[in-house]
Amino acid sequence: MEEFRTLRADEIDVRVQSVKKGKNVGAILLLYKDARCDMNILDESVGPMGWERKHELIGDRLYCTVSILDENTGKWVSKQDVGTESNTEAEKGQASDAFKRACFNWGIGRELYTAPFTYVTLSENEFYEDKGKFKVKSGVKFRVSAIEYASRRISKLSIVDKAGNLRYSYGYPKQEQQNG
Repeated sequence: MEEFRTLRADEIDVRVQSVKKGKNVGAILLLYKDARCDMNILDESVGPMGWERKHELIGDRLYCTVSILDENTGKWVSKQDVGTESNTEAEKGQASDAFKRACFNWGIGRELYTAPFTYVTLSENEFYEDKGKFKVKSGVKFRVSAIEYASRRISKLSIVDKAGNLRYSYGYPKQEQQNG
C-alpha cells in the first residue's frame, strides 16, 4: 500500500487557536490541512479512480470511510473516522472533518501532529479585547513559508504574516531562517 508524502508548506493552513495575555499579548497557532489537500494527495498518489469515500450516520454521528484500491490484490482497503461539527456550517463541517480524520488514518498530514508549540507575539493593531477576552482582529493571517521533516517529523518550520514578515521560526539557524 501507498505511503503518502509529507505536506508542502503551501498545503498547510495556520489558524489562531487562542489569544493569551502574559507579558505581551500573543497567539497560539495551529497547523492544519483542508479536505481539498487530502483529495489532491489521494488523486496524485493513487489516481482519481484509486480511492473513494463514503459517509454514513452511526447513531447520531457522521463517519467517513476512505477506501483505497490495493492494486496488488484488487481489493479495497478502508479506514474510517468520525467528524465533529464546525461553528459555521455544522453538517458540511462534520462531513469534511470526518473525511480529513479518515485521511489522517491513512497517514496524510499525520506529521502535523509533530508540530512544536507555536506562539507569536501580537502587535497592538492585531488584537482587541472583548468582555475581558483577547481576540485577533479580522484580516490577521499567518501562513507556513517553509517546512522540513526528519523521519516524517517536523524538524524546521517558519511562519510569516500576510505581509511576509517572519513571525515564528523553529529549527533554522538565524542566518538560514526562511522568509517569504
